[in-house]
Amino acid sequence: MQRWRGLDHLPGGWGRCVVTIGVFDGVHKGHQALIGRAVGLAEQRGLPSVLMTFDPHPSEVVRPGSHPAQLTTLRRRAELVEELGIDHFVVVPFSLETSRMPADEFVHEVLVEKLHAAAVVVGENFTFGHKAAGNVAMLRQLGQRFGFVTEGADLVSADDLTYSSTYIRACIDAGDVKAAAEALGRPHRLEGIVVKGDGRGKDLGFPTANLSTPKFAAVPADGIYACWFTDAKGKTLKAAVSVGTNPTFSGRERRVEAFVLDVDEDYYGQRVAVDFVERLREMEKYDSVEALLEQMHRDVDRTRELLTES
Repeated sequence: MQRWRGLDHLPGGWGRCVVTIGVFDGVHKGHQALIGRAVGLAEQRGLPSVLMTFDPHPSEVVRPGSHPAQLTTLRRRAELVEELGIDHFVVVPFSLETSRMPADEFVHEVLVEKLHAAAVVVGENFTFGHKAAGNVAMLRQLGQRFGFVTEGADLVSADDLTYSSTYIRACIDAGDVKAAAEALGRPHRLEGIVVKGDGRGKDLGFPTANLSTPKFAAVPADGIYACWFTDAKGKTLKAAVSVGTNPTFSGRERRVEAFVLDVDEDYYGQRVAVDFVERLREMEKYDSVEALLEQMHRDVDRTRELLTES
């Protein structure tokens, strides 16, 4: 898969293509169905498939301070859509100028003049252009004028629940990582660089990798979780992960700390990933260090049990 930022760096000899457009944060089951349709249509027509996304998030540009919690980094998004068969991953820098572009101008300049779209596949609730004035009906109409077909794909749902990034963020915020994983089609992942912590875990016999996560990352509710931990070499290990302020020691800074089972290694400085499988319990304050240690041993045992079963 080719990855490029901006529309001024298209490969030479660029011909027609099939385009799908959106933020695609999470690349959840709904996104997967949409992308799958674009990839399938591209294969039918013998054309490359293009996924166009935006950075920074349009909400943050139009309404500063409103950036939603981020389910996936751009790099992770690219990895996931490549697995789904996308040929080209295009990141369009989003600015106030971009947000003010009229809908018909966006279609003509971006989809027609730049990408030479033969087909455009979007969700049925897709909007575009200044003040979201464009919709699927307008896209179809403009497509007839400019020579491309438009498909508005139905939203994906199960048990009367429509899969959406908003719903998944709510699940994660509540600590319901199992429901989030069901909608995502995989566990929710946090990525980050391991930084120095207080060293208290090591003193207690439970050394932890303290993750510095991206600014807008969707961090689950405070609590203890059974997780898969992936190190910088791609090795996946079992881990009990604490999210919160560590109230037993009157902590104030909210942290994500992973105790990796059965491994004696210093992960400092490594970029690692944590996949949240199940929430074990809420964050609690204990009356003594001994009581906390007893509970930590139980958390580790439960983590080992859950992940061995999975």
